[in-house]
Amino acid sequence: MSYAIIETGGKQMRVEVGRFYEIELLDAEPDDNVTIDKVLFVNNDGEISVGAPYIEGATVEGTVLQTYRSKKCWSTKCSRRRKPAKTRSPSKLHAL
Repeated sequence: MSYAIIETGGKQMRVEVGRFYEIELLDAEPDDNVTIDKVLFVNNDGEISVGAPYIEGATVEGTVLQTYRSKKCWSTKCSRRRKPAKTRSPSKLHAL
């Protein structure tokens, strides 16, 4: 079994050939080809390569199938013996 561990969107992810993955913070449109060069580890049928921190010349290529955004987050902050409640709009939060 061949797989690689890549770093994308501030996270590390194990990827295999022919599988579908949800990757955050990827700036691409549908049907775009994406090349990720931050490869940390490669296992190619028992042949192992480990990077320090990345493997030079190793890339992972894929195609973007669709893009989406999650629902907006509203937060409410209540504090005792003060103003009743503060509601923050999604533009003030650092959410996806």
